Order: sequence, then C-alpha cells, then structure tokens
Amino acid sequence: MTETFSTSSPDETAAIAANFAERLTPGDVVVLRGELGSGKTVFVRGAAGALGFRGRVTSPTFAIGNVYSGDSAEIAHLDLYRLAEIDVADEAVLDDFLTPERIAFVEWPHDELANAERLRAVVALEHAGEDQRAIEINWIGERA
Repeated sequence: MTETFSTSSPDETAAIAANFAERLTPGDVVVLRGELGSGKTVFVRGAAGALGFRGRVTSPTFAIGNVYSGDSAEIAHLDLYRLAEIDVADEAVLDDFLTPERIAFVEWPHDELANAERLRAVVALEHAGEDQRAIEINWIGERA
C-alpha cells in the first residue's frame, strides 16, 4: 500500500510521521530516502515523539546511530551516509541497532536493507519548494 502526502512546514512533516509511527511495532525497520535537507530527520523526530521519546532527536551522521527510549520500545535512528557499502564488519554494527525489540529508522539505506526481513516501510521525502515536502510511504508486508 502506498500513501502520499504534501506538507508545507517541518511541523506538518513531523505530524505525518507521528501518525505513521502509531502503526509500527518493535522489530519494524523503516528506511528513509531523500536528498540532503529533505526532512528525513524531521520525520524521525515526529515519529520518535509519537513513540514516547521526549528528548532531542538529531541526525546521527557522525555516530552511525542513536538509540532513544520510547514508551513501548526503544527507537534506533541510523544514518548510513558515510558508509559507501556495507561489509561484514558494518553488518555487525547494524545488528546492534536493528534488534527485534527496537523500531528502527534508517537514513541513507543501502540496497542490502531493501531486502531486510523486518522491513516495514520505505519513506521517500522530496523538496517541493521552500518548506514544502512531498512524502511517499510504501508499506511492505502483511500488515500493509
């Protein structure tokens, strides 16, 4: 199932993400695609807030990933921009974040994640002028 949205502010993008997050369960993996500045981290911020995280969500570009405590599950937020490709060592690092107990959001995913067993959705964000964004959510699997 595919859903499309248009937003005109970061707050609207975060609200779409909050709605989206209500349908996620521990173990789900969500990949986010989009250019730099397209709103991927804003989307994660909105989703994390809906999942009960009350702290600051920042892009984990230099750390590969952050883990936040939500109400019913931990939230993993990964940014793979700096990884050219995933090798065996990187897979072990990813396994530390992509656990069945966590809901994971992965910015700049690699093709290997497109076939991930627990992949729940692919979210694409595009610039649509100034603060406007086009968001497409492709749900995957039985619960779509």
